[in-house]
Amino acid sequence: MTTQSGPLAGIRILDMTSVIMGPYATQILASLGADVIKIETPDGDNMRHVGPMRHAGMGHIFLHANQGKRSIVLDLKQPQGREAVLSLAEHADVLITNVRPQAIARLGLDYESVRQRNPRIIHVSCCGFGQDGPYAEKAAYDDLIQGATGLPWLMQQYGAEAPCYAPVTMGDRVTGLHAVYAVTTALYAREKSGTGQAVVVPMFEAMSQLVLGDHLAGLSFEPPEGEPGYARLLTAHRRPYQTRDGYLCVLIYNDKHWRNFFAAIGDPERFTRDERFSTHRMRAAHIDAVYAEVASLMRERTTAEWQALLDEADIPNMPMNSPADLLEDQHLRQTGFIREVIHPTEGAIRTTGNPTSWSQTPPNPEVSPAPLLGQHSAEILAEAGYSVQQIEQLIASGVTACHSLDKENS
Repeated sequence: MTTQSGPLAGIRILDMTSVIMGPYATQILASLGADVIKIETPDGDNMRHVGPMRHAGMGHIFLHANQGKRSIVLDLKQPQGREAVLSLAEHADVLITNVRPQAIARLGLDYESVRQRNPRIIHVSCCGFGQDGPYAEKAAYDDLIQGATGLPWLMQQYGAEAPCYAPVTMGDRVTGLHAVYAVTTALYAREKSGTGQAVVVPMFEAMSQLVLGDHLAGLSFEPPEGEPGYARLLTAHRRPYQTRDGYLCVLIYNDKHWRNFFAAIGDPERFTRDERFSTHRMRAAHIDAVYAEVASLMRERTTAEWQALLDEADIPNMPMNSPADLLEDQHLRQTGFIREVIHPTEGAIRTTGNPTSWSQTPPNPEVSPAPLLGQHSAEILAEAGYSVQQIEQLIASGVTACHSLDKENS
Protein backbone atom coordinates (compact mmCIF):
# COMPACT_ATOMS: atom_id res chain seq x y z
CA MET A 1 0.00 0.00 0.00
CA THR A 2 1.23 3.50 -0.85
CA THR A 3 2.08 5.59 2.21
CA GLN A 4 -0.54 8.31 2.59
CA SER A 5 -0.03 11.83 3.92
CA GLY A 6 -2.44 14.64 4.69
CA PRO A 7 -5.12 15.36 7.30
CA LEU A 8 -6.92 12.05 6.65
CA ALA A 9 -3.81 9.84 6.64
CA GLY A 10 -4.63 6.56 8.35
CA ILE A 11 -8.33 6.61 7.40
CA ARG A 12 -9.47 3.75 5.18
CA ILE A 13 -12.55 4.21 3.00
CA LEU A 14 -14.37 1.47 1.08
CA ASP A 15 -15.68 3.24 -2.00
CA MET A 16 -18.66 1.47 -3.57
CA THR A 17 -19.56 4.47 -5.72
CA SER A 18 -19.52 4.98 -9.46
CA VAL A 19 -20.10 7.59 -12.18
CA ILE A 20 -19.53 11.11 -10.72
CA MET A 21 -21.25 12.01 -7.42
CA GLY A 22 -19.57 9.42 -5.21
CA PRO A 23 -16.22 9.22 -7.01
CA TYR A 24 -15.91 13.03 -6.89
CA ALA A 25 -16.40 12.91 -3.11
CA THR A 26 -13.98 10.05 -2.55
CA GLN A 27 -11.36 11.61 -4.84
CA ILE A 28 -11.37 14.67 -2.57
CA LEU A 29 -11.04 12.41 0.48
CA ALA A 30 -8.16 10.57 -1.22
CA SER A 31 -6.43 13.87 -1.96
CA LEU A 32 -6.69 14.65 1.77
CA GLY A 33 -4.80 11.46 2.59
CA ALA A 34 -7.41 8.74 3.01
CA ASP A 35 -6.69 5.24 1.70
CA VAL A 36 -9.62 4.88 -0.70
CA ILE A 37 -10.34 1.34 -1.92
CA LYS A 38 -12.54 1.53 -4.99
CA ILE A 39 -14.74 -1.57 -5.25
CA GLU A 40 -15.74 -2.15 -8.87
CA THR A 41 -17.87 -4.66 -10.71
CA PRO A 42 -16.14 -6.92 -13.27
CA ASP A 43 -17.24 -4.39 -15.94
CA GLY A 44 -15.86 -1.46 -13.98
CA ASP A 45 -17.21 2.01 -13.25
CA ASN A 46 -19.36 3.28 -16.14
CA MET A 47 -17.19 6.39 -16.46
CA ARG A 48 -14.26 4.20 -17.47
CA HIS A 49 -16.00 3.85 -20.82
CA VAL A 50 -16.83 7.50 -21.61
CA GLY A 51 -14.33 9.12 -24.00
CA PRO A 52 -12.19 10.72 -25.03
CA MET A 53 -9.60 8.18 -23.93
CA ARG A 54 -6.29 6.69 -25.06
CA HIS A 55 -6.97 3.15 -23.92
CA ALA A 56 -10.18 1.24 -23.25
CA GLY A 57 -11.46 1.59 -19.72
CA MET A 58 -9.59 4.80 -18.94
CA GLY A 59 -11.99 7.61 -19.91
CA HIS A 60 -11.10 11.22 -19.16
CA ILE A 61 -13.64 11.82 -16.37
CA PHE A 62 -12.68 8.54 -14.72
CA LEU A 63 -9.02 9.60 -14.73
CA HIS A 64 -9.83 12.86 -12.92
CA ALA A 65 -12.41 11.48 -10.44
CA ASN A 66 -10.40 8.47 -9.30
CA GLN A 67 -6.90 9.73 -8.63
CA GLY A 68 -5.38 8.51 -5.39
CA LYS A 69 -7.49 5.33 -5.19
CA ARG A 70 -6.82 1.62 -5.33
CA SER A 71 -9.11 -0.60 -7.42
CA ILE A 72 -10.40 -4.04 -6.50
CA VAL A 73 -12.84 -6.05 -8.59
CA LEU A 74 -15.56 -7.86 -6.65
CA ASP A 75 -18.69 -9.49 -8.06
CA LEU A 76 -21.17 -8.69 -5.30
CA LYS A 77 -23.80 -10.95 -6.83
CA GLN A 78 -21.72 -13.90 -5.64
CA PRO A 79 -21.70 -14.68 -1.90
CA GLN A 80 -17.90 -14.70 -1.84
CA GLY A 81 -17.88 -11.16 -3.22
CA ARG A 82 -20.19 -9.94 -0.46
CA GLU A 83 -18.10 -11.73 2.14
CA ALA A 84 -14.97 -10.06 0.80
CA VAL A 85 -16.58 -6.62 1.26
CA LEU A 86 -17.53 -7.48 4.83
CA SER A 87 -14.00 -8.70 5.50
CA LEU A 88 -12.61 -5.42 4.17
CA ALA A 89 -15.16 -3.49 6.25
CA GLU A 90 -13.78 -5.03 9.44
CA HIS A 91 -10.65 -2.92 8.97
CA ALA A 92 -12.23 0.16 7.38
CA ASP A 93 -13.40 3.45 8.83
CA VAL A 94 -15.98 4.34 6.19
CA LEU A 95 -18.12 2.53 3.64
CA ILE A 96 -19.69 4.87 1.09
CA THR A 97 -22.17 3.99 -1.66
CA ASN A 98 -24.19 5.88 -4.26
CA VAL A 99 -26.76 3.34 -5.37
CA ARG A 100 -30.25 3.19 -3.96
CA PRO A 101 -30.26 2.03 -0.30
CA GLN A 102 -32.78 -0.66 -1.21
CA ALA A 103 -30.27 -2.23 -3.61
CA ILE A 104 -27.54 -2.11 -0.97
CA ALA A 105 -29.89 -3.82 1.47
CA ARG A 106 -30.60 -6.59 -1.05
CA LEU A 107 -26.85 -7.18 -1.28
CA GLY A 108 -26.71 -7.49 2.49
CA LEU A 109 -24.40 -4.49 2.81
CA ASP A 110 -26.73 -2.04 4.56
CA TYR A 111 -25.63 -0.36 7.78
CA GLU A 112 -27.21 -2.91 10.12
CA SER A 113 -25.45 -5.76 8.32
CA VAL A 114 -22.05 -4.08 8.11
CA ARG A 115 -21.95 -2.84 11.68
CA GLN A 116 -22.30 -6.42 12.91
CA ARG A 117 -18.75 -6.86 11.63
CA ASN A 118 -17.51 -3.39 12.61
CA PRO A 119 -19.51 -1.26 15.07
CA ARG A 120 -17.18 1.68 14.41
CA ILE A 121 -17.98 1.79 10.69
CA ILE A 122 -19.40 4.98 9.22
CA HIS A 123 -21.90 3.96 6.54
CA VAL A 124 -22.61 6.78 4.08
CA SER A 125 -25.38 6.42 1.52
CA CYS A 126 -25.35 9.00 -1.27
CA CYS A 127 -28.72 8.61 -2.95
CA GLY A 128 -31.34 10.47 -4.91
CA PHE A 129 -33.84 11.30 -2.20
CA GLY A 130 -34.23 11.37 1.55
CA GLN A 131 -35.43 8.01 2.79
CA ASP A 132 -38.43 9.24 4.77
CA GLY A 133 -40.44 10.53 1.81
CA PRO A 134 -42.44 9.05 -1.08
CA TYR A 135 -39.50 9.38 -3.52
CA ALA A 136 -37.24 7.18 -1.39
CA GLU A 137 -36.92 4.37 -3.94
CA LYS A 138 -36.83 6.48 -7.11
CA ALA A 139 -33.78 6.46 -9.35
CA ALA A 140 -31.94 9.75 -9.66
CA TYR A 141 -29.44 11.21 -12.10
CA ASP A 142 -27.99 14.69 -12.40
CA ASP A 143 -30.34 15.78 -15.20
CA LEU A 144 -33.39 14.60 -13.29
CA ILE A 145 -32.36 16.34 -10.09
CA GLN A 146 -31.51 19.58 -11.91
CA GLY A 147 -34.99 19.52 -13.41
CA ALA A 148 -36.75 18.57 -10.19
CA THR A 149 -35.06 21.38 -8.25
CA GLY A 150 -35.89 24.12 -10.74
CA LEU A 151 -32.68 24.80 -12.63
CA PRO A 152 -34.21 24.49 -16.14
CA TRP A 153 -37.10 26.73 -15.01
CA LEU A 154 -34.61 29.28 -13.74
CA MET A 155 -32.63 29.11 -16.98
CA GLN A 156 -35.79 29.97 -18.93
CA GLN A 157 -36.57 32.84 -16.54
CA TYR A 158 -33.03 34.04 -17.15
CA GLY A 159 -33.66 34.24 -20.87
CA ALA A 160 -33.01 30.82 -22.43
CA GLU A 161 -35.32 30.07 -25.36
CA ALA A 162 -36.38 26.83 -23.69
CA PRO A 163 -35.73 25.17 -20.32
CA CYS A 164 -32.22 23.71 -20.23
CA TYR A 165 -29.80 22.07 -17.82
CA ALA A 166 -26.60 23.66 -16.52
CA PRO A 167 -23.75 22.19 -18.64
CA VAL A 168 -21.96 20.78 -15.61
CA THR A 169 -22.92 17.83 -13.40
CA MET A 170 -24.01 20.26 -10.72
CA GLY A 171 -26.26 17.91 -8.76
CA ASP A 172 -23.60 15.23 -8.62
CA ARG A 173 -20.81 17.56 -7.57
CA VAL A 174 -22.80 19.61 -5.05
CA THR A 175 -24.01 16.41 -3.41
CA GLY A 176 -20.47 15.04 -3.54
CA LEU A 177 -19.28 18.01 -1.49
CA HIS A 178 -22.04 17.32 1.05
CA ALA A 179 -20.75 13.74 1.22
CA VAL A 180 -17.21 14.95 1.94
CA TYR A 181 -18.26 16.95 5.00
CA ALA A 182 -20.61 14.15 6.07
CA VAL A 183 -17.70 11.69 6.12
CA THR A 184 -15.26 13.99 7.88
CA THR A 185 -17.80 15.20 10.45
CA ALA A 186 -18.94 11.64 11.18
CA LEU A 187 -15.30 10.69 11.72
CA TYR A 188 -14.99 13.55 14.21
CA ALA A 189 -18.19 12.46 16.00
CA ARG A 190 -16.83 8.92 16.23
CA GLU A 191 -13.70 10.21 17.92
CA LYS A 192 -15.93 11.51 20.71
CA SER A 193 -18.47 8.67 20.90
CA GLY A 194 -16.37 5.66 19.90
CA THR A 195 -19.14 4.31 17.64
CA GLY A 196 -20.00 4.66 14.00
CA GLN A 197 -23.31 5.60 12.42
CA ALA A 198 -25.32 5.67 9.21
CA VAL A 199 -25.49 8.90 7.21
CA VAL A 200 -27.76 9.56 4.22
CA VAL A 201 -26.75 12.25 1.71
CA PRO A 202 -29.65 12.86 -0.76
CA MET A 203 -29.24 14.74 -4.06
CA PHE A 204 -32.79 16.18 -4.15
CA GLU A 205 -32.52 17.80 -0.75
CA ALA A 206 -28.94 19.00 -1.33
CA MET A 207 -29.84 20.71 -4.60
CA SER A 208 -33.13 22.04 -3.22
CA GLN A 209 -31.15 23.75 -0.47
CA LEU A 210 -28.82 25.26 -3.07
CA VAL A 211 -31.61 26.59 -5.29
CA LEU A 212 -34.00 27.77 -2.58
CA GLY A 213 -31.22 29.57 -0.72
CA ASP A 214 -31.12 32.07 -3.60
CA HIS A 215 -34.57 31.86 -5.12
CA LEU A 216 -37.13 31.31 -2.38
CA ALA A 217 -37.39 35.12 -2.33
CA GLY A 218 -40.94 36.33 -1.66
CA LEU A 219 -42.08 32.80 -0.89
CA SER A 220 -39.88 32.96 2.21
CA PHE A 221 -42.79 34.67 3.96
CA GLU A 222 -46.22 33.44 4.92
CA PRO A 223 -48.28 34.90 3.40
CA PRO A 224 -45.91 35.45 0.43
CA GLU A 225 -44.30 38.84 -0.10
CA GLY A 226 -43.77 38.28 -3.82
CA GLU A 227 -42.75 35.71 -6.39
CA PRO A 228 -39.80 33.29 -6.23
CA GLY A 229 -36.50 34.30 -7.82
CA TYR A 230 -33.53 36.50 -6.89
CA ALA A 231 -33.87 39.32 -9.42
CA ARG A 232 -30.15 40.09 -9.73
CA LEU A 233 -29.40 36.51 -10.74
CA LEU A 234 -32.29 36.32 -13.21
CA THR A 235 -31.93 39.55 -15.16
CA ALA A 236 -31.10 38.83 -18.79
CA HIS A 237 -28.31 41.42 -18.58
CA ARG A 238 -26.39 39.40 -15.95
CA ARG A 239 -23.87 37.90 -18.32
CA PRO A 240 -20.34 38.65 -19.51
CA TYR A 241 -20.39 42.15 -20.95
CA GLN A 242 -19.59 42.62 -24.62
CA THR A 243 -16.75 45.06 -25.16
CA ARG A 244 -15.61 46.61 -28.41
CA ASP A 245 -13.52 43.52 -29.22
CA GLY A 246 -14.59 40.71 -26.89
CA TYR A 247 -16.15 40.02 -23.50
CA LEU A 248 -15.35 40.82 -19.87
CA CYS A 249 -16.89 39.68 -16.59
CA VAL A 250 -17.53 42.66 -14.31
CA LEU A 251 -19.40 43.03 -11.03
CA ILE A 252 -19.93 46.60 -9.85
CA TYR A 253 -21.55 45.73 -6.55
CA ASN A 254 -21.31 48.09 -3.59
CA ASP A 255 -21.47 51.87 -3.21
CA LYS A 256 -17.69 52.24 -3.39
CA HIS A 257 -17.57 50.28 -6.64
CA TRP A 258 -20.26 52.46 -8.22
CA ARG A 259 -18.65 55.71 -7.14
CA ASN A 260 -15.34 54.53 -8.54
CA PHE A 261 -16.96 53.33 -11.76
CA PHE A 262 -18.63 56.62 -12.55
CA ALA A 263 -15.47 58.53 -11.65
CA ALA A 264 -13.43 56.23 -13.92
CA ILE A 265 -15.68 56.91 -16.94
CA GLY A 266 -15.63 60.67 -16.31
CA ASP A 267 -19.13 61.13 -14.81
CA PRO A 268 -18.54 61.18 -11.02
CA GLU A 269 -21.78 63.04 -10.23
CA ARG A 270 -23.99 60.36 -11.69
CA PHE A 271 -23.82 58.24 -8.54
CA THR A 272 -25.82 60.87 -6.64
CA ARG A 273 -27.67 62.34 -9.64
CA ASP A 274 -29.30 59.09 -10.80
CA GLU A 275 -31.17 57.59 -7.85
CA ARG A 276 -31.29 54.17 -9.53
CA PHE A 277 -27.58 53.81 -8.76
CA SER A 278 -27.33 55.63 -5.43
CA THR A 279 -28.15 52.85 -2.94
CA HIS A 280 -28.01 49.09 -2.88
CA ARG A 281 -31.77 48.92 -2.38
CA MET A 282 -32.49 51.14 -5.40
CA ARG A 283 -30.04 49.22 -7.58
CA ALA A 284 -31.76 45.97 -6.60
CA ALA A 285 -35.17 47.47 -7.42
CA HIS A 286 -33.98 48.59 -10.89
CA ILE A 287 -31.51 45.79 -11.59
CA ASP A 288 -32.55 45.29 -15.23
CA ALA A 289 -32.00 48.96 -16.07
CA VAL A 290 -28.76 49.13 -14.05
CA TYR A 291 -27.17 46.14 -15.79
CA ALA A 292 -28.46 47.26 -19.19
CA GLU A 293 -26.77 50.63 -18.76
CA VAL A 294 -23.46 48.98 -17.89
CA ALA A 295 -23.83 46.69 -20.90
CA SER A 296 -24.24 49.73 -23.14
CA LEU A 297 -21.21 51.50 -21.68
CA MET A 298 -18.97 48.42 -21.93
CA ARG A 299 -19.26 48.40 -25.73
CA GLU A 300 -17.42 51.73 -25.89
CA ARG A 301 -13.96 50.35 -25.00
CA THR A 302 -11.85 47.30 -25.75
CA THR A 303 -11.46 44.50 -23.24
CA ALA A 304 -7.87 45.54 -22.46
CA GLU A 305 -8.90 49.17 -21.97
CA TRP A 306 -11.67 48.17 -19.58
CA GLN A 307 -9.40 45.84 -17.62
CA ALA A 308 -6.83 48.59 -17.10
CA LEU A 309 -9.51 51.13 -16.14
CA LEU A 310 -11.36 48.82 -13.77
CA ASP A 311 -8.21 47.49 -12.12
CA GLU A 312 -7.08 51.07 -11.46
CA ALA A 313 -10.50 51.83 -9.95
CA ASP A 314 -10.45 48.64 -7.84
CA ILE A 315 -13.61 47.30 -9.48
CA PRO A 316 -13.91 43.48 -9.61
CA ASN A 317 -13.42 42.02 -13.08
CA MET A 318 -12.15 38.81 -14.63
CA PRO A 319 -11.69 37.53 -18.18
CA MET A 320 -14.24 35.19 -19.72
CA ASN A 321 -12.20 31.99 -19.89
CA SER A 322 -12.75 28.72 -21.68
CA PRO A 323 -11.58 25.38 -20.21
CA ALA A 324 -8.52 25.67 -22.46
CA ASP A 325 -7.80 29.14 -21.06
CA LEU A 326 -7.88 27.78 -17.51
CA LEU A 327 -5.07 25.37 -18.32
CA GLU A 328 -2.84 28.34 -19.18
CA ASP A 329 -4.03 30.66 -16.41
CA GLN A 330 -0.98 32.17 -14.72
CA HIS A 331 -2.53 32.08 -11.25
CA LEU A 332 -3.58 28.41 -11.41
CA ARG A 333 -0.17 27.44 -12.74
CA GLN A 334 1.74 29.40 -10.11
CA THR A 335 -0.32 27.93 -7.26
CA GLY A 336 0.28 24.44 -8.66
CA PHE A 337 -3.41 23.71 -9.02
CA ILE A 338 -3.03 22.76 -12.68
CA ARG A 339 -0.61 19.84 -12.82
CA GLU A 340 0.88 17.69 -15.51
CA VAL A 341 1.48 14.09 -14.44
CA ILE A 342 2.60 10.90 -16.11
CA HIS A 343 0.12 8.04 -15.90
CA PRO A 344 1.81 4.62 -16.17
CA THR A 345 -0.45 3.57 -19.06
CA GLU A 346 -2.06 6.76 -20.33
CA GLY A 347 1.07 8.90 -20.56
CA ALA A 348 1.09 12.66 -19.98
CA ILE A 349 -2.14 13.97 -18.43
CA ARG A 350 -3.23 17.42 -17.32
CA THR A 351 -5.15 17.33 -14.07
CA THR A 352 -6.05 19.43 -11.04
CA GLY A 353 -4.83 19.43 -7.47
CA ASN A 354 -6.65 19.95 -4.19
CA PRO A 355 -7.81 23.59 -3.97
CA THR A 356 -7.22 23.91 -0.20
CA SER A 357 -4.05 24.91 1.66
CA TRP A 358 -3.00 23.57 5.08
CA SER A 359 -0.27 24.89 7.38
CA GLN A 360 0.37 21.65 9.31
CA THR A 361 -1.10 18.64 7.44
CA PRO A 362 -1.11 19.55 3.74
CA PRO A 363 -2.64 17.15 1.22
CA ASN A 364 -0.16 14.92 -0.56
CA PRO A 365 0.86 16.71 -3.80
CA GLU A 366 1.91 13.38 -5.34
CA VAL A 367 -1.47 11.67 -5.51
CA SER A 368 -1.33 8.34 -7.32
CA PRO A 369 -2.95 8.18 -10.77
CA ALA A 370 -6.36 6.63 -11.40
CA PRO A 371 -6.03 2.82 -11.25
CA LEU A 372 -6.60 0.21 -13.89
CA LEU A 373 -9.62 -2.00 -13.27
CA GLY A 374 -8.64 -4.46 -10.54
CA GLN A 375 -5.07 -3.17 -10.39
CA HIS A 376 -4.89 -3.70 -6.63
CA SER A 377 -7.27 -6.67 -6.15
CA ALA A 378 -4.66 -9.15 -4.92
CA GLU A 379 -2.91 -6.55 -2.77
CA ILE A 380 -6.12 -5.47 -1.01
CA LEU A 381 -7.36 -9.02 -0.44
CA ALA A 382 -3.99 -9.97 1.02
CA GLU A 383 -4.24 -7.04 3.43
CA ALA A 384 -7.64 -8.39 4.53
CA GLY A 385 -6.04 -11.73 5.39
CA TYR A 386 -6.74 -13.76 2.24
CA SER A 387 -4.07 -16.31 1.35
CA VAL A 388 -2.53 -16.64 -2.10
CA GLN A 389 -4.57 -19.81 -2.64
CA GLN A 390 -7.81 -18.09 -1.61
CA ILE A 391 -7.12 -15.18 -3.95
CA GLU A 392 -6.40 -17.55 -6.83
CA GLN A 393 -9.70 -19.32 -6.12
CA LEU A 394 -11.60 -16.00 -6.20
CA ILE A 395 -9.96 -15.16 -9.52
CA ALA A 396 -10.81 -18.57 -10.96
CA SER A 397 -14.46 -18.26 -9.91
CA GLY A 398 -14.79 -14.73 -11.36
CA VAL A 399 -15.39 -13.10 -7.97
CA THR A 400 -12.36 -10.89 -8.51
CA ALA A 401 -9.94 -10.00 -11.28
CA CYS A 402 -6.42 -8.62 -11.34
CA HIS A 403 -5.07 -6.23 -13.94
CA SER A 404 -1.31 -5.91 -13.72
CA LEU A 405 0.57 -2.78 -14.71
CA ASP A 406 3.50 -4.99 -15.67
CA LYS A 407 1.28 -6.90 -18.09
CA GLU A 408 -0.17 -3.67 -19.49
CA ASN A 409 3.26 -2.19 -20.12
CA SER A 410 4.82 -5.37 -21.52
